[in-house]
Amino acid sequence: MLIPELPGYLTAMGGAEYKGFIIGLFTLTAGLSRPLSGRLTDKLGRVPVMVVGSLVCVVCGFLYPVFTTVIPFLLLRLAHGFSTGFKPTGTSAYVADIVPASRRGEAMGIHGICMGVGAAFGPAIGSLISNEFSLNILFYTSSLLAFLSIIILVNMKETLQQKEEISWNTFRLSRRDIFEPDVFKPALIILLVYFSFGAVLTVTPDFSDHLGLGNRGLYFMVFTLFSLLVRLVAGKTSDRKGREPVAIIGCLLLILAMCVTGFATSIHLFCAGAALFGMAMGVLSPVLSAWTIDLAGDQNRGRAIATMYIALEAGIGLGAVLSAEIFDNNINQLPAVFLAMGGIASLGLLYTVWIYHKKS
Repeated sequence: MLIPELPGYLTAMGGAEYKGFIIGLFTLTAGLSRPLSGRLTDKLGRVPVMVVGSLVCVVCGFLYPVFTTVIPFLLLRLAHGFSTGFKPTGTSAYVADIVPASRRGEAMGIHGICMGVGAAFGPAIGSLISNEFSLNILFYTSSLLAFLSIIILVNMKETLQQKEEISWNTFRLSRRDIFEPDVFKPALIILLVYFSFGAVLTVTPDFSDHLGLGNRGLYFMVFTLFSLLVRLVAGKTSDRKGREPVAIIGCLLLILAMCVTGFATSIHLFCAGAALFGMAMGVLSPVLSAWTIDLAGDQNRGRAIATMYIALEAGIGLGAVLSAEIFDNNINQLPAVFLAMGGIASLGLLYTVWIYHKKS
């Protein structure tokens, strides 16, 4: 809900040159907190970790109206990243616990659809609330929705069978907690393809303004709706045909999406790029998630998923900062931004093709 409005909010404070940090700082904290959230997921349970993630959203939503200058705002974005550092780690582990391995891709597709519905309507509704009421009402609404999620979470049955009593040792991280080497292959692909996501989050609000779109959330809505259309099919196909060939298709779609979006000169082409981007991520997200879980052992599932999300957050954060640096608040630089992201996605494609041929 907040993403499309935050660049303009920061610009009004006088921090236009820091737009890349809106996503960059958020993902930095999310990535840094992943090892801890993965460890706690495997030690204390899935549900407590999910509750912590949602609680951060509740608190931050009430603090945005208070932090109205650049530095406090950026520090709040840093703190807000803990929400994404915790919630998806616990959620993915929970989903993996309750589905059979033979339907893992399908399950991650359903999981992604549920996330996608929020991601599709959130930005558009957020812009609508901001336009019709105010930014402060938008922030409070985001807190309310996060609080409703906590009500659901505390009524869910915990799936971790062997929980530990909480102690100082519970929070002590080892090198293995920071990175799970068994899932290196899908994690590296995730890193490379999510550069594009960071760029989209950072520059499409300005791109929307340039093309005369009244609602900055339209790109995100089109992207997510098309993502929903392919997630379940992609996940089920990867259960039958394998993760690598389906991931190759996703990478090809992503490269095409970056080219179409970058050179869009009309709203129609812009939305076409959003549709292609949605299909690409709708293929890649469930397939790479299922691939990660395939390679993870039952006892270190939280750690493996945390590693996956560290790669994801690193890709988004680096993509956001790099795209903001290339863009430099100059509309003429938009094609260069998306060509650069397409080039990085091409590295992901080449690596996936190499893994597939080596496996064959």
